[in-house]
Amino acid sequence: MRYQFVDCRWELGKPERGREVYLEGHVPGASFLDVDADLSDLTVPDAGRHPLPSAEKFCAAAGRAGIGDGVFVVAYGSGGGPERLWWLLRHFGHDDCAVLLGGIEEWGGELRAGEESIEPAELVPQEREGDTIAAEEIARRLADPSLALVDARVASRWRGEPNEIDDPMGRIPGAANAPWNEPLPELPLGELVAYCGSGVTACVTLHRAWLAGREGRLYPGSWSEWSQRRLPLESG
Repeated sequence: MRYQFVDCRWELGKPERGREVYLEGHVPGASFLDVDADLSDLTVPDAGRHPLPSAEKFCAAAGRAGIGDGVFVVAYGSGGGPERLWWLLRHFGHDDCAVLLGGIEEWGGELRAGEESIEPAELVPQEREGDTIAAEEIARRLADPSLALVDARVASRWRGEPNEIDDPMGRIPGAANAPWNEPLPELPLGELVAYCGSGVTACVTLHRAWLAGREGRLYPGSWSEWSQRRLPLESG
């Protein structure tokens, strides 16, 4: 088995920034996958800001990044990018993957600038079932005590305070808060479901829960889909 580092740095609102910092300096031999272009499908309508890519689209991008059978992936980055790759790999049946906690700052070795010559691979999808949840199911189960709904956005957005991202502002009724950029709090009991603004940083919560021995489901559309559908919300 060989190892493939994958750089997943990105910045909300600056889609070009991820590749820029990759070219400035990355783990030697690392490939690059873009949250917007590779780990999402922005052409899918009415599914939030970062809809999940199809198996065909994702596996093509993963293959170009050197990911396939016999390859152990080490993802690093920022803003939920590496955890999004980790989640997608597991979703499409590739469990040989990990996240470099702390990002490139924890690498400790040399960095290399410029492009890399990546040996392509083939990733054959084996799509997992039951690891996502749709808005309709959440809406039906809002009063279900067995649903442990967790919002990974920062606390101010969870409370529905004014911000430049959410419109309208608020949260899904009953959702607890587990900010992606803070240590994982004690999660509520029940079937764990995580969401955020668009389904990226929620993968941070799911990864941390997995490290603690707990599986969860992703609501891919997250608040950017829920709020546009005018489904119930609360704030405060």
